Amino acid sequence: MTERRGKARTAVVIGAGFSGLATAALLARDGVDVTVLEAHESVGGRAGEWHQQGFRFETGPSWYLMPEVFDRFFEEMGTTTADELELIRLDPAYRVFFEEQSQPFDLPDQDSLGALQEWEQTPGSLTAYMRSAEETCRLATDRLLYSPYDSPRDFADPGLLRRLPRLLRLLFEPMDRFISRHTSDPQVQKILGYPAVFLGTSPKAAPSLYHLMSHLDVNQSVLYPRGGFSAVVAAIARLARQHGVDLRTGHRVTEVITEGTNAAGVRFTTPEGEHNSLAADIVVSSADIHHTDTALLAPRFRSRSTASWERRNPGPGAVLALLGVEGELPELAHHSLFFTEDWQRGFEEIEGRLPAQGPPRSLYVCRPSATDDEVAPAEHENLFILIPVRADPDTGAGGIDGSGSPSVERFVDEAIDQIASWADVPDLSSRVTVRRSVGPADFEREFGAWRGGALGPAHTLRQSAFLRGPIRSSKLDGLYYAGSTTMPGIGVPMCLISAELVRTSVRRGPRRSLLRRFRHRPATQGARRA
Repeated sequence: MTERRGKARTAVVIGAGFSGLATAALLARDGVDVTVLEAHESVGGRAGEWHQQGFRFETGPSWYLMPEVFDRFFEEMGTTTADELELIRLDPAYRVFFEEQSQPFDLPDQDSLGALQEWEQTPGSLTAYMRSAEETCRLATDRLLYSPYDSPRDFADPGLLRRLPRLLRLLFEPMDRFISRHTSDPQVQKILGYPAVFLGTSPKAAPSLYHLMSHLDVNQSVLYPRGGFSAVVAAIARLARQHGVDLRTGHRVTEVITEGTNAAGVRFTTPEGEHNSLAADIVVSSADIHHTDTALLAPRFRSRSTASWERRNPGPGAVLALLGVEGELPELAHHSLFFTEDWQRGFEEIEGRLPAQGPPRSLYVCRPSATDDEVAPAEHENLFILIPVRADPDTGAGGIDGSGSPSVERFVDEAIDQIASWADVPDLSSRVTVRRSVGPADFEREFGAWRGGALGPAHTLRQSAFLRGPIRSSKLDGLYYAGSTTMPGIGVPMCLISAELVRTSVRRGPRRSLLRRFRHRPATQGARRA
């Protein structure tokens, strides 16, 4: 049986993570009749929840950065961030533990740059670095991030062309080299370089363009949405429904239907196991592009060959630990980072260049109960631990109360011991009352993540900007991609921007008519004001 929608312009969105929900909401506001099909029983994708013994754990993103991107999305939906979310400034923004340093470093909410300069043992040029980070961030948000690069005119923006020499320098100089030109202090270098981890790569492999990330946590405040990112998911889903989006959970898409060289809808299974189909003029896949390519499309319509995928860098995997802890943990901030002395070796292990060794490892720990009293019972703490590992499903799956794969549980045990030692909480392990782990095999099984990756393809030079992945298919008119595996990249703000890029491409129309309009456009229409 084939269901058909009533309106002339219809869309089906595959997946109800951030990018899928945001795309659906924006298209619906444009008057498109949108249906979202989500395989899981709840929306949010990787931004999931787990409730256990009075704890509410979040399983996905935890850093609220680039607030202007959230502001822009909510404004596009006819509302404001203030109307949808309650944001709390974190002070300190985060705490850093160094293997070779007994005293942790707190980055304060106010005068963060001054605190970094005071911590720096050998004075460098941090003021110039932060000024450059701010300018680069402005260039990215004004010129780079909001262009789908599916038309020649996107590459002919005069404002972008004027900045091309500087942009090329930032693209071809590695981030670690750029940092070392501004500070020789190894600890400050790590603080400036750690955002590369959340871009799925290392400071050595990331283009220095991404030093803009330091503007987000040093020049700007780090915020927390009350209720966590589940509150952000709920806000976007609410707006989507208010604009008429049909959100269906428990519906797993199994194929993109094609008619000639056009996407024409999808086939899916219902929660009852029935096989069904839905016709649509537009199909947007917010699933992992590798999953879309290899599981949902016929070979002739795939965006990349098998050989091309083998040359791609999947980014890191992760072992996650969700811990309920008895008693308070003031030793940890809301966000805490643990950096090893030889952290470059850690990156090389994650990339598979060196065999994995034992602890210590560079870690990230989130303690949302430091800010939100609704995530843990009274006199208890909620901890989320992220341990970057190689993207490899063979590492194993997680489980509850230590029941996961031995290798995954070993990562968790070692992380708990490391945190206990570095943060001076010697009885931490004995105070854990709730425990759940997640491994790369879970990311592959639950989200179709390529090689069990936790974040998305690494932001290397060959996988950044318009080289990362298409917003519209080059093989099928009417097929679009959203999410962290396409432009502009990893992170919730980037997923929201990818939703806007889909809307822009849909507004422009099919690729063939887009190119035809550009070729026949009068020359006087080619210039745009900078």
